[in-house]
Amino acid sequence: MSKSVYEQDITSIVMSDNDNVATLLKGLEAGESFLYVLNGQKEVLTAKQSIPFGHKISIKSIQRSEMVVKYGEVIGAATADIEPGEHVHVHNIEGIRGRGDKAEGGQK
Repeated sequence: MSKSVYEQDITSIVMSDNDNVATLLKGLEAGESFLYVLNGQKEVLTAKQSIPFGHKISIKSIQRSEMVVKYGEVIGAATADIEPGEHVHVHNIEGIRGRGDKAEGGQK
């Protein structure tokens, strides 16, 4: 887990060093920068599209079928390649919990 750092200018939350998305603390317009802390270091990225408050934004490249990790937990799988700064939501991830068709050895 990353070291706790409080910064007044933080605009998104990353709870685990394993996260590949951040949760926005304010809505962003395309081209607007956002700040988060990862591994105790401040990081800045730019939003590639407008994203509402409370939604997820990618902080790392996520390949199609790769697990999306928020707060240290897998929340779904990417249905498309997602670049840093892109909105991460139902249009590019799908839930995998409780899906027998997604379980190893499950039927499709």
